[in-house]
Amino acid sequence: MAEKTTKKETKKEKQIRSPYEEPLTTEKPIIAARERGPGPGRYGLPSTCGYNKHDFSKHMKPAYSFGKRAENENTFITPSPYAYSPEKVHPQGERHAPSYSMRTRTRYRKRDQQPAANKYSLPILLGSRVPNKKSYPSYSMTGRPTVGGYLEDVAKAPGPGSHDAVHPDVTRSKKPLYSMLGRHTMPGDNTNKPGPGTHRPENVTVNKRKYPSHSLGIRHSEFVVPLIVEVSD
Repeated sequence: MAEKTTKKETKKEKQIRSPYEEPLTTEKPIIAARERGPGPGRYGLPSTCGYNKHDFSKHMKPAYSFGKRAENENTFITPSPYAYSPEKVHPQGERHAPSYSMRTRTRYRKRDQQPAANKYSLPILLGSRVPNKKSYPSYSMTGRPTVGGYLEDVAKAPGPGSHDAVHPDVTRSKKPLYSMLGRHTMPGDNTNKPGPGTHRPENVTVNKRKYPSHSLGIRHSEFVVPLIVEVSD
């Protein structure tokens, strides 16, 4: 029974606890310098020119607008003095050479569809191709006959040029023949070996005395206030 009463008391204590009390859980403190806001250049002041979005705290001058150009209702436009060229007009009363002008091409009519003279072509009068024209006798040459001609090979025997000369080794003693072999390569390892310049013995400090070397640490916190000291005159 005692254990049950203690559990009930703890629940009541949680309900009676004031909301202004700090929670029991520990949280990391918030650094105010970490919360960065926009700089002065982020804000833009309203313009003091024009009418739209003018700064209401400044005095605004009167603004005027230009209207559009009125349309010309007169459809007849008279030529200006520059449109005339009096220097091109021949003086009256003086003689001048005749001048002619070329007119445009005439309109093509439906009745003008007859072909021109160069559309007709007369047949060729050479040979016996025109049936209604008198032609001279024509002769044709045939090919050379293969049977009964002077080129016909009746015996079908090969000529002297068809036989090749006998090699001298067939009828005479044959000389010894020698052949040359290819060049032999020495056996070895084909892997790449480092040269003398690859090694740097001056950088080896295992068996030698070495000067102390220091490494750069981490950057200090960006929230540290710089030290400002008054300089005496």
